[in-house]
Amino acid sequence: MTPSPDHPPVQQPKASHFINGRYVEDSDGAALNSTYPATGEVIAELYSATPPIVDQALAAADTARAGWAAMTGSERGRILRRAAEIIRARNHELSVMETYDTGKPLQETLVADAASGADCLEYFGSIAAGLTGEHIQLGADFAYTIREPLGVCVGLGAWNYPTQIACWKAAPALACGNTMVFKPSETTPLGALKLAEILSEAGLPDGVFNVVQGYGDVGAALVEDKRVAKVSLTGSVPTGRKVYAAAAAGMKHVTMELGGKSPLIIFDDASLDDAISAAINGNFYSSGQICSNGTRVFVQKGILPHFLARLKTRTERAVIGDPMDEATNFGPMVSQGQLDITLRYIEKGVEEGATLITGGKAHERVGLYIEPTVFSDVTDDMAIAREEIFGPVMSVLPFDTEEEVMARANDTEFGLAAGVFTSDLTRAHRVVKGFEAGTCWINAYNLTPIEMPFGGVKASGVGRENAHAAIEHYSEVKSVYVGLSPVEAAF
Repeated sequence: MTPSPDHPPVQQPKASHFINGRYVEDSDGAALNSTYPATGEVIAELYSATPPIVDQALAAADTARAGWAAMTGSERGRILRRAAEIIRARNHELSVMETYDTGKPLQETLVADAASGADCLEYFGSIAAGLTGEHIQLGADFAYTIREPLGVCVGLGAWNYPTQIACWKAAPALACGNTMVFKPSETTPLGALKLAEILSEAGLPDGVFNVVQGYGDVGAALVEDKRVAKVSLTGSVPTGRKVYAAAAAGMKHVTMELGGKSPLIIFDDASLDDAISAAINGNFYSSGQICSNGTRVFVQKGILPHFLARLKTRTERAVIGDPMDEATNFGPMVSQGQLDITLRYIEKGVEEGATLITGGKAHERVGLYIEPTVFSDVTDDMAIAREEIFGPVMSVLPFDTEEEVMARANDTEFGLAAGVFTSDLTRAHRVVKGFEAGTCWINAYNLTPIEMPFGGVKASGVGRENAHAAIEHYSEVKSVYVGLSPVEAAF
């Protein structure tokens, strides 16, 4: 039996922050609560970090970095892999917590949240021992390189995948020998605390991974501190611009995974059901709250009527209900604010002349529910086609030719992701070559295995997360020239 959605169990952590290997509380900070989106009930009461808490976390990370960096990659990797094993053993309880914290259906969190975080820890734990430099022969002389950690890193998380994002930032940072202070989104504060607890249980030395809660002022204090060498943000473009500017003032390393308004192009020779499945996944998974979603679905006119009819039928099969019921596959929005934003965009879509195919309303169920929504007859200048909504709103746009649709697909400030469906693989590769996007898919969408780099171009971000590419963003190379020949001079 699963708990009643009307009375979710309290998810109260031992304290608001995790610093230097233990939970730490400071009730002088502003209230920061976790609310279950399905009912509006407060499930955990926490506090934002005060300046002394921020300083305590940074001091702990700064003190721990020399000892952690001095350990071998094998030793660091062993701890990360052990943490991955603990997460997998506790996947169900962690998934339940994530569902209460975010509102995402348990059907989803069981496979896409803590589990993917474990994959990340395992991956970087497995390659930590191989993070070495290279030997360069230069005649009789030679050179070699040393890969060194950056130092104290700050991670700023988002609310849609709180545990996964914490792992995506912590795992490569720690594998390279850095320490980290991580600030979760104030909307979803719980997952990062559990990660810190599990890493400590796995043998991570005190101070290597710390968690502080907080609002924007806490994030700013972390980014601006002189002890910090690197900042990694997952968030919106406006927030990214502020963080980038603040980090630049201190010449800090930066990785940013920001927003998107990504195109999904479906040619008339595509597998219709596969393309519709991808469009559904790329717009309605996590109730549309995914940065890489393909929210501009370009459909070639020859199949457009069939596509819309089939899409409407399948979208209306969504099971909207109690997130703790594993039959539910579409849950509530994370907050009232995000629900209101989404409803305003739907109203604007109607006002601007788009045709509402299905959805478009707040759901009758109590809680922050909204119907999955599809618009057709969308034009490129409409707000729903230009601006990131971060909600379950799909815009379907017709097109005639490849040349036309490519120009339209790239006509955006964003460049996080893009996808194409076609049975012509020559065309598929030509299209992805032409996309102005950092992460692309052919006959698939929104699959982000840890082995593949993830990130954007243009306003959608700087740098890459995951895979070996992430190592370059959490380490730096020192070059050493070794002279074995007589030294010559002009005089």
